[in-house]
Amino acid sequence: MNQMIWFVLHEASLLGDVLAAWKETGVLGVTILPSTGLRRLENSDILREDIPLIPSIEDLVSDEETLNRTLFTIVDDDSLVDKVVEVTQKIVGDLNDPNTGILCVIPLGKVYGLNRKKETGD
Repeated sequence: MNQMIWFVLHEASLLGDVLAAWKETGVLGVTILPSTGLRRLENSDILREDIPLIPSIEDLVSDEETLNRTLFTIVDDDSLVDKVVEVTQKIVGDLNDPNTGILCVIPLGKVYGLNRKKETGD
């Protein structure tokens, strides 16, 4: 069954290591989004003078150094999920410890667009 691995990486500087490890385990593609959580917003200087009167989320999280990275991928093998969790924790530490990240696995009923047809050179 296809499963989505969703990982919020707390320390963005570890992104390259995590991506390399996931690739080594057999993950074929990963989507990466800059993200932030409520706690980081509450603990940052959110009332900055450079924020517009009606800010977008991009305005609120424009400081790259304070952003998490949210990674997600779809895999079709339970053993691959276990490998991804294992290599992720080797890099970031025990996910039950603070400031490491949050990883979840979501079973998917149907997935479209994963197995793309090859383009023909007509």
